[in-house]
Amino acid sequence: MSKPYDGVGLRAVMRSAAFLAAGVLAVPLLAGCGDSDEAGKPLAHQDVAPAARALVADGGTLHWAVDAVPETFNTFQSDADATTTRVAQAVLPSMYRIDANGRARRNPDYLESAKVVDTEPKQVVLYKLNQQAVWSDGREIGAADFAAQWRALSGKDSAYWTARNAGYDRIEKIERGDDDLEVRVTFARPYSDWQSLFSPLYPKDVMGTPTSFNDGARRTLKVTAGPFLVKKVDRKKAQVRLTRNPRWWGEPAKLSEIQLMAVPRTERAAALAAGKIELAEIDAADAQRIEGAAKGSAAGPLAGPGAGRTAAKTLRSWALAHGSDEETAEHETQARAKLRKAIAKWERQQKALKDFEVRRSLESAYTQLALNGADGPLADERVRRAVARALDRKVLAELVLKPLGLPAVPVGSHLALSGQEAYADNSGALGGQDTEEAQALLTDAGWVAGGPVKEEKKGEKAAGAKGEKEASGEKGEKGEKEESGEEGSGDDGSDDEKSQGGSEGAYIVGEDDKGHDADDRQLAQEGTQYKHQRQGAPGAYAPKGTRAPAGAAAGALAKDGKALSLRFVVPSGAGSEPLRTVAARITKMLGKVGIRTETVKVPDESYFKDHIASGEYDLALYSWPATAFPATDARPIYAKPVPAADGSLSVEQNYTRVGTDQVDQLFDRASTTLDADEERSLIRKADSRIWAAAASIPLYQRPQLTAARKNVVNAGAFGFQTPVYEDMGFLKKGAQVPPSPSASD
Repeated sequence: MSKPYDGVGLRAVMRSAAFLAAGVLAVPLLAGCGDSDEAGKPLAHQDVAPAARALVADGGTLHWAVDAVPETFNTFQSDADATTTRVAQAVLPSMYRIDANGRARRNPDYLESAKVVDTEPKQVVLYKLNQQAVWSDGREIGAADFAAQWRALSGKDSAYWTARNAGYDRIEKIERGDDDLEVRVTFARPYSDWQSLFSPLYPKDVMGTPTSFNDGARRTLKVTAGPFLVKKVDRKKAQVRLTRNPRWWGEPAKLSEIQLMAVPRTERAAALAAGKIELAEIDAADAQRIEGAAKGSAAGPLAGPGAGRTAAKTLRSWALAHGSDEETAEHETQARAKLRKAIAKWERQQKALKDFEVRRSLESAYTQLALNGADGPLADERVRRAVARALDRKVLAELVLKPLGLPAVPVGSHLALSGQEAYADNSGALGGQDTEEAQALLTDAGWVAGGPVKEEKKGEKAAGAKGEKEASGEKGEKGEKEESGEEGSGDDGSDDEKSQGGSEGAYIVGEDDKGHDADDRQLAQEGTQYKHQRQGAPGAYAPKGTRAPAGAAAGALAKDGKALSLRFVVPSGAGSEPLRTVAARITKMLGKVGIRTETVKVPDESYFKDHIASGEYDLALYSWPATAFPATDARPIYAKPVPAADGSLSVEQNYTRVGTDQVDQLFDRASTTLDADEERSLIRKADSRIWAAAASIPLYQRPQLTAARKNVVNAGAFGFQTPVYEDMGFLKKGAQVPPSPSASD
């Protein structure tokens, strides 16, 4: 199972039980309620060096860097990860796959047709399988495999250690059709996202019993049905070898073998230069280095953004980094020798990196600012809205994406990305950046600039700092804390030249219904928090036009003797520098409306588990992947938390702890309608109300940077699309392919 900051394995992340990164003030109708299709196109093209199969050489081994050898090859288990998904895509059947626009498309290698053949008295879907489709042991793929997967994932037998069962729990029965190639699936309740099921499909050998499900596919996959099969899993060498499947009936794989090799991201540039790998996701710094090599850049190994520094300054920097005194840096012979050696190594690597190029696109995932509404100041929707109205999302998107040459367009939906069917920019339900409106909301919530602040006793925290003590050390974490000033002062990393852009390392997690259908008006009311909204502009409690009191500076705000201070938790790892840069810019924006923040840096390994999932934060940045099936996959992320049997609060994947009955009902209706237009409309209405609740603020689509040897084709930055493994390979000698379109075209 992958975490929401990974931005990978869409189905695995979105349905994991344990886990899994600005419009006008008012709009006359909820966005998405009209008949026009607002989905648009993906903001960036995929960048895979596309080549016709005739131009791809037959044979060869592709060495592909991954983060780790997976703990399990069963994507339906809680510890499945990105590599689990990658292997499953190459070796297992999927009835549907995702296209370049992020939409589900029938996979003809396995499925001749699939359609709803009955709706009364029950929904029935008839699958007609490709008559050539067989498992690697020679057995036909059929109803027995479908039935075994349904029973394992239905949630009715707790002996199966499943991470998710959404959709499978609605199936009533599975039967053989008129022949062995037909599978009839009858649903107990209508299910709009039925195309999400059986992708991937495991053999009954894996799904047939709790023992085989829990343990049979953890270390390897013995029976598969894709263009590749799992040849060997070498955990000592941290490699997974995939070889051609001799029983594959589709277009034969061009590559003889794919080796998935676990390589730390900090070591990938060196591994590329050494010829150990030909394909790897990289961060912005390595992308800059590879592109510099192609241009013959003289930037040295110790040169950062200021690559033109002199040799003397470079030497001094190196010596200081190794504990030398600045006054003697230039005189250290040992330092000079090591520096010369490092430069020589760097130059050799740069020469080798000329054979590589950077392929870039946008991931099918977005980064958000999460606001924990469980308690403290952010439990008040007015304060959450004030935070949101203080943000210039366009500036934040540009901070990350503009240096990479990628479209810097803020994400307008929680439930889909541009190009996907459900996408529409619904941010108008909350409103764009407006400093005065943010201050008015804070004033209406009782936070007054220059108000009296009681002297804090030992152990007391400013409002919003709950859990800070635990974050900073009582759990064994040496959290670093940084206070923001009234004006967001301090090193905010806001200068564009400071931003490295690019990869975020490991981190990837309303208005009235006037004019709408009667059914919409009968939805459950949101509760008292919306009672006064009709008196003013949508998104504000204060009457329309209310502004902060004259002369109210963006100084410290206080209420009931406590200062308004929010704890902003960020990961401390080297790969998360871009995320911290965004957090610093947000801190400055909040400071301008008088919201203080305390930045707490925590280890990457504890960031999500010990802070996001446990609710030990006020503000945080993490990412959620987009999905072609938001009615099913996004519901647990925004479901209203409910009390559990033990008295605790069950939040599912809603780590902001904010939800409403109305949003839940919209998701329920969207998941049960079989009218695609109605489903899309309901999803967009749900998204508008999620925006209005102001608990998660989508910022930008995550960048995707991949280094590839120049002769590797049909692989790279895939964007939305499921990789086509059988087409990957090396370009034939002398063959040429047209250049890929610019990601921003």
